[in-house]
Amino acid sequence: MEKLISANRKAYHDYHIEETFEAGIALTGTEVKSVRGARVNLKDSYARVEGNQLFLYNMHISPYEQGNRFNHDPLRIRKLLMHKAEIGRLAGKVREKGYALIPVKIYLKRGLVKVELALARGKKLYDKREAIAERDSKREMDRAFKEERRRG
Repeated sequence: MEKLISANRKAYHDYHIEETFEAGIALTGTEVKSVRGARVNLKDSYARVEGNQLFLYNMHISPYEQGNRFNHDPLRIRKLLMHKAEIGRLAGKVREKGYALIPVKIYLKRGLVKVELALARGKKLYDKREAIAERDSKREMDRAFKEERRRG
């Protein structure tokens, strides 16, 4: 069973999501307590492969109130935990095709903090406009359908 902590909805607006992967994340004690309290922000965060390791940048985890001197730096670089073969495959795709690794959501799975990474390609401005227009037209159709059903 998964408990969603935080989702990066902006990623679906800014990127074409090709594939998603699950990764563990190495956290300190007070970070885990803040994550369990849903004090996480994934906005503008990204992952990068360095050597044979995967790191997450710009993920903000607010300091734990009762953490006193044991608190962490909110924006520190965090190591992601994946199998070596998976990291190698991701590194190849990111290098050759111009993909980015974007964290889409962070959740608890069997008591462990997990991050869902997306292999994503950036959207152009016209793609974003098209998606907005499509969403608006769908909303209008749903509204009209609901109104029609209510009348008759």
